[in-house]
Parts: sequence; C-alpha cells; structure tokens
Amino acid sequence: MSEKAFQDYYTEEHSLCYGCGRLNPHGLKIKSYWEGEESVCRFSPGPEHTAVPGYVYGGLIASVIDCHSTGTAAAAAYRDEGRPMGSKPEIRYVTASLHVDFLRPTPIDAPMELRGTVKEIKGRKVVVGITLSSKGQVCARGEVVAVRLNQPLGG
Repeated sequence: MSEKAFQDYYTEEHSLCYGCGRLNPHGLKIKSYWEGEESVCRFSPGPEHTAVPGYVYGGLIASVIDCHSTGTAAAAAYRDEGRPMGSKPEIRYVTASLHVDFLRPTPIDAPMELRGTVKEIKGRKVVVGITLSSKGQVCARGEVVAVRLNQPLGG
C-alpha cells in the first residue's frame, strides 16, 4: 500500500511495542490501514509462531488483534476529531480489555487478514471489533476496549 500505516505515525519514543512498534528489532511490526470504514491488517505468521504443527499460536493471534485494535482506536480518534494522523498532540491508546474467541485453528502457511470496525467512541474509550480470517475462513473474533492515555505524548 502506498499510504502510511497507522503505526508509522507513532513518535519514535512510542514505537517500541512488540506487536506494532516499527523500531522494535524483535517485534511483529504489524501495519494497519483504513479501507473505507474498516481497518485492515495483513500479517504472515512464521514458523516461530507455531502452536502445534500447521497452526498459529493463540498468543500471537491475541497480540495481533490487540495491536491492530489500539492502532484502529487511535486512527478513529483522529478521524473523530477531524485531525490528520500524526498531528500534535499525539493520540495513543492502551488496552483496557481484550477478548478473543478462537473459532477454528488458524493455518500457519497463509497470511492472516484482520478487519476492524469501531463499535463505539465515547470519552476516552474506543471499542473495536475484529475479525481474523485465513484462507477465506474466519478463525477468530476479538473485541478490544481501548483507553486513551491522559497526557499528550511526544508533544
């Protein structure tokens, strides 16, 4: 994609997250983008993400859902405030609640696609629903309650 990912707007000091930090040399470095009103993240698991042969470790699935959701929350807050991403003060969210339903094993030999929808924006809280698919089948669903950090970051 030619546009910048949500995570590419995070300041350097706030880009170290294991899941979405572009500056974490050992991290997943997930990238999230808008496609209309949905946020989308595509991630290809590697052999190190194995649970049992052929399938993705559930903790990885939860991590990707978590980081995609908090990135979506930040992007939605910028949209809601009519501000471009990256404008100051920086908007960042942390996870208050993470719920994942594992519907079927997720194959390790194919990319995962996560699609997020903003269910609610109210005060400091954003609720994001996520569907994770692989090989055309929904493998997991998640919901994250993300809470905006009190203080502006990086600015």
